[in-house]
Amino acid sequence: MINIDLHCHSNVSDGVLSPTDVVARAAVNGVHVLALTDHDDVAGLAAACVAAGAAGLTLIPGVEISVTWSGQTVHIVGLRIDPAHPELAAGLQGIRLGRIERAQYMSADLARSGITGAYEGANAYAANKEMVGRTHFARWLVAQGHAPDMRSAFRRFLTRGNPGYVEHEWTTLENAVRWIRASGGLAVIAHPGRYAFKAHELHRLLDAFRTLGGEGIEVITGSHHPSEYGKFADLARAFGLKASRGADFHAPGEGIDIGRLPALPHYCQPVWQDWPELEPYFSLSPG
Repeated sequence: MINIDLHCHSNVSDGVLSPTDVVARAAVNGVHVLALTDHDDVAGLAAACVAAGAAGLTLIPGVEISVTWSGQTVHIVGLRIDPAHPELAAGLQGIRLGRIERAQYMSADLARSGITGAYEGANAYAANKEMVGRTHFARWLVAQGHAPDMRSAFRRFLTRGNPGYVEHEWTTLENAVRWIRASGGLAVIAHPGRYAFKAHELHRLLDAFRTLGGEGIEVITGSHHPSEYGKFADLARAFGLKASRGADFHAPGEGIDIGRLPALPHYCQPVWQDWPELEPYFSLSPG
């Protein structure tokens, strides 16, 4: 099987490794096609592209856009984007400005619970100072002994109803899909199993997304339990959406590693079907 991983992060957003090191790890793990999808920023794509060329790996330019829909944060992955497209670049810049303000409010909320210095602490974990986010806060909280691991940090802090959680209005679903499509890319709903939607709410999201021109949904992802793969494969088919596969890798030892996921269910239509840059792989291996 051709190993395709279409969701991962570098230290340009909330990953730990540089874009070059992310590509190197993917190559070691046997990945043939990789999408770098940093949150709300495309600054790592140029270095990743150079590294991919040297490693003999195909890089798909991507991004993961933060959206507010029905009062919840939803992430939309853009694949095969043009990172220099002016509409996409302007939209992402606006989101990044909002991230800094949110981080300062998160720190203030943690301080009210007796945990001081969180903004400065989280900032030290962020290579890109425009992108200080919950993952950086979680790493700092673990390092300070406030939580034993990342999962516990998010369970005790930074989530709705807990210290450090701040309501924030991201961009709209319509904007995210429009920016991706304007840049020549295709839009995919990231890790749908992570959202606290009831079934009818998730169906509304999928319907709205498809109506706006969204094309795919992540079926196999590090954020889904294996028992959920079939559910989201069935939803993809029911809503006429293509299926994607991506580890959502952030750091070694945090969740699923790059390229370590099972294949898509056989009845899914992959998002990468008919991508011309993948033709050489399929001519060598029909699987």
